[in-house]
Amino acid sequence: MGDGDFRNWLDDIGRLSREQRGEGFRALALVEATDVSNPAGLSPSAIAESPSATIADSTSRGPDAEGARTPDVTTHPSPAASISATISLTAAAQSKVDRTGCPHCGCRRLQGWGHASGLPRYRCVDCRRGFNALTGTPLARLRLKEKWAAQTEALITGESLVKAAERCGVAVTTAFRWRHRFLSAPALDKPSQLTGIVEADETFILESFKGKRAALPRPARKRGGKASKRGLSAEQIPVLVARDRTGQTTDAVLAKLDRASVTAALDGVVTPENQLCCDGGKAIVSFARKAKIPCCILPKPGGPRPEAPNLHINNVNGYHSRLKEWLRPFHGVATEYLDHYLGWRRKVEAFGSDPKRQDWLLSAIGVGQPLTT
Repeated sequence: MGDGDFRNWLDDIGRLSREQRGEGFRALALVEATDVSNPAGLSPSAIAESPSATIADSTSRGPDAEGARTPDVTTHPSPAASISATISLTAAAQSKVDRTGCPHCGCRRLQGWGHASGLPRYRCVDCRRGFNALTGTPLARLRLKEKWAAQTEALITGESLVKAAERCGVAVTTAFRWRHRFLSAPALDKPSQLTGIVEADETFILESFKGKRAALPRPARKRGGKASKRGLSAEQIPVLVARDRTGQTTDAVLAKLDRASVTAALDGVVTPENQLCCDGGKAIVSFARKAKIPCCILPKPGGPRPEAPNLHINNVNGYHSRLKEWLRPFHGVATEYLDHYLGWRRKVEAFGSDPKRQDWLLSAIGVGQPLTT
């Protein structure tokens, strides 16, 4: 571009909308990455995708299984991977600011206010307070941003903490802290209301004090272990799952399997406008009757009756099965953090078979909707 054209381009910047500025910023970041890390002349999109493809190939076997070979994991990302990670974080941060505005007052009138810690800062025109895209999010003040993309890859593949630490090049204690900082927002990201036919059922997950070193109420178990009693007991933690036919899912760890706990989880989410299907569990049926929600009680295991083939709980039963199979490689999860793992699983289902790192970054900073391309 000639000097004259460049000057004209600079003069027109002030006329761009906020969305156009964000798009232009991301395009400039990709071009900058191309100049720094791509002497061979690859396209920006190829550079952005290549690190994730390398990581995905190295971990295509998924979480460790018995006798599985440990995949080779690079503990120190290449310069191109670090640049791509920074681009992903910057794009996610810019999208968050565009969608939510000021985290202090919600105002959308913002001014650029320099850069700090690798992120642009803004100043709100109304409240006059400065912030960046991570202010007020679970990732605020978390360091080593260039390694966050590797952390999102660990969430995508469902790796153990040891594998995640190796992938990110951090200590296991840091990997633990990062995991639960990244999962704090997804644990709270649930639909405000389900639509149409809603299937609801409870499942049970073995209580676990994993990570606790002292004052255990019982002898410690190894690698998840088994309950000391057969069937249902105080060792089994009830988890309620409700799912509509569009795939929207809400769940909750119940303090007790009774109407009060079910009401706390489903009040306002399932309403009289819905058709509720269940297998006759007393707590769910009692909630439905109290809230005057139409309820179809099905014989266990919840298959449809011939006169109403569309009323069943096969979808929620299938979700229970996928959830427990997905939890199996973790060899037990601490009940204290069970809600985080439920949110993790909801995101795995929501993002589908081709999740993007930016989707996970947006989810971790509290913007639940995936990026559109």
